[in-house]
Parts: sequence; C-alpha cells; structure tokens
Amino acid sequence: MGKKLYIETYGCQMNEADSELALGILQDKGYTRTYEIAESDVILVNTCAVREHAEERILGRLGYFSTIKSRKPDIVVGVLGCMGQHLQDQLLTPSNGADGVDLVIGPDGYRRLPELIDRARGSDPFLDVRLDRHELYSDVDPLRTEGVRAWVSVMRGCDKFCTFCIVPFVRGRERCLPAATVLEQVTRCADEGFQEIVFLGQTVNSYRDGDTDFGDLLRRANDVPGVERIRFTSPHPAKMTDSVIDAMADCGKVMPQLHLPLQSASDAMLERMQRSYTIDEYDEIVGKLRQRIPDIALGTDIIVGFHGETEEDFLATHEYMKRTRFDSAFMFKYSMREGTRSCKWGDTVSEEEKGSRLRTVIELQEGISAEINRSWVGREVEVLVEGESKNGDGQLSGKSRQFKTVVFPGNGCMPGDIRSLRVRGATAHTLIGEWFDTSRAPTATSE
Repeated sequence: MGKKLYIETYGCQMNEADSELALGILQDKGYTRTYEIAESDVILVNTCAVREHAEERILGRLGYFSTIKSRKPDIVVGVLGCMGQHLQDQLLTPSNGADGVDLVIGPDGYRRLPELIDRARGSDPFLDVRLDRHELYSDVDPLRTEGVRAWVSVMRGCDKFCTFCIVPFVRGRERCLPAATVLEQVTRCADEGFQEIVFLGQTVNSYRDGDTDFGDLLRRANDVPGVERIRFTSPHPAKMTDSVIDAMADCGKVMPQLHLPLQSASDAMLERMQRSYTIDEYDEIVGKLRQRIPDIALGTDIIVGFHGETEEDFLATHEYMKRTRFDSAFMFKYSMREGTRSCKWGDTVSEEEKGSRLRTVIELQEGISAEINRSWVGREVEVLVEGESKNGDGQLSGKSRQFKTVVFPGNGCMPGDIRSLRVRGATAHTLIGEWFDTSRAPTATSE
C-alpha cells in the first residue's frame, strides 16, 4: 500500500508552487496525497518567514501536529521552506513549541525529500538547509493542484536585498530557468486543461535567459496554443522595462492587471528601504502602463511606520495613494524582522502611531476600491469561473480579466469556463454579476 502524505502550505504563491514540486517528487516515489491528517504517514508544512506573525501561527500548528505524533509515533513531521531556512535547528528544539519535528528542509532541498523522510524514521531529527544557487528543479514535474490556474516558476531567489526583507537570506540568489523549459511547462499546463498561467518569481520581471528577457518570455508564452490567460507576480518596479510593458500591451493573452509593490511614496523611505527607484520613477511607470493599457487594474503593497518614517513621509504615501487610485492594496504596519538589515536600526515609530497610520490608509483604499468597482456596474466582464462562491447559495465566483472577484448565479457553469457577464453591483472587494438574459445563460445540458 502506498504511503499517505498530508501537506499544508502557508505564504505566497511561490510556496504554493514549491508544494506542488514536493508533491511531484514524492508522487514519483509512491506517495499519495491525502487531505485527512488522521490517515497520513507523513505531514509536511511548507512555511513562510516574511513576517513574525506567520511563524508564530505555524509554530502553533506544529504544536498540534506534535500531539498527533504522540498518539501515532511512526508518523513523520517535516518543516519545509522559508521558515525552516530561517530558524533551522531552532525548529528541532522542544522549547520552541515544535516538539516532534523530524526534519527541516530549506527551499533548495526538496529533491532529497524521499531520502530524508526515510532517514528520519526512527532516527534523530534531520536538518538540510543548504542553499544551492544552481538548483532550479527544471527537470521536476510539479503535481499541480489548483483547478483552473497553473503556477509556473520562471526563477528562484532574489538579489534585491530590500532592508526590511528576509527573502534573499532564505531563498538564495536569483537564478532563472531556461526559456525552453518554461515554455515546455506552459505547453504541458495547457494540455492538462489549465486556462490561466501565472509566472512566478520573487522579482519575476528580472527574468533573463541569454537574449530572452521577461518581455520576450511573455510574447513566446502568448503564442502557446490552448493558453487563454497569462499573469505574473511579483514584479519589481526597477525592472518594469518598456520591453515588459510593451509585451503586456501587445499580447492579448496577458491580462490587464498588475500588482506593482510601492511600499512608500517618500524618497527618503524608498532609499532607506533600498528599493532602487524614486517615487517619480515609479510614477512614470504607472503613467506608461495606463497609457499603453488603458483598462489595466493596478494593485500595490504599502508599509507604514518603517524605521524613521515621519508624519511628512507618511502623508506623501497617503497623498500618492489618493492621487494614483490603485484598484487594490495590501497594507501593513512595519515590524522588525530578525535577520534583516533594518532590524539592526531599531523601531522609531510607536505601535500606536503605526496602527493609526495603517487604519488611515486602509480607510482611504477601501473607499477608492469601492468607487472603482462601482464604475464597473452596467459593464460587461469576461470571467474565468473558479468554483463555488464562499457564500454558497448556488452562486459561483471567478476572476475578471482585471483579476477582480466576480460572484454570479451558476446556471450550469463549470470551473474553467470563460463567460461574459454584466456587472449589476459592487463592493470594495467584489463585483456582482448577472447574465444578460436567461436565453444567454448556459444550462447543464447545453455544455
């Protein structure tokens, strides 16, 4: 009987893709995925280390798994990914709440998973957190689990070394997969029925393979038969070249949506964060994107309360958000992260002030997002159906070309279908769709 594997994933899309790599590697060695912890022989937790809160949550989960292991001693519990790379053998110390962890493997050690799981059975806990700047997993077939959307990693690691970020220290330096390998994966995804391809990289638009830059890669992927939609995340503003912008504008399959992290609109903060661009340079990119792709939806990331942020710095960010009108934003208050350069500088903004600034930008962005989404009422949107809405009641949900969530009556639609709907209502986070008329709505027998 095959061995049963249970896996939980925390953090970004890169972690989702890495879990699919791990699943692919272990499936080749006879493992079968299970969604029931009780029947598993191996429990793997693919982890995030970007924020301390994520690590605390995962430690709590590991504590729960240790109680399972106390009742089922033969089960193997492993920690994968960034938190493993960050904390390393600390995760093998019971005082950290991780009693029962058998192995800790960093992002470059997944190829050895079958061997290390076998070695961990009945032996002392095992640690493999060596970073390998040559590891690309380019010969590994991921076991993709997302229904309509396929993650395709085009590069690994990061060379940007933002002062607040731990990623380069836990994922290693940048290295890119060969373009031919990436395009083979895109073709395979299309053949497997995935409607949407998402290119992944910590700074995905830094991609280069010889003479092929990221704009060239988008154009070549656009020509792959069977692919309906192409997206990518996360780009870095300093690498948002005319080549990439032109490819987005010229390629019909590349969706008019971009999440372009800003972090701050104060040049003083951007320099301290080591972001490699000024606010004027960022704004020039936004202008080019909106000129070349008029219907583009722009999202961003904002950090408030970074080391040394004054009221003037914060107001610069607030005013820029008000003027630029992003469709969406992930907004955070700065927290010192051990292992980063900025952690050595200390905290200069009180938690109370950070909270106040965060509430202010959230309130601003919620209003802007609601206004932008309401402007879609009465308009037609093309929706990739993802599945049942979280609210149930026979409603489905999917994503528009601008990656806006659309909720609508099912009427026989299936995940993977692409349908045109009219927007009849909107909130800050959701569009409410309807069929133009009942004669146009699909039925279960008409598919």
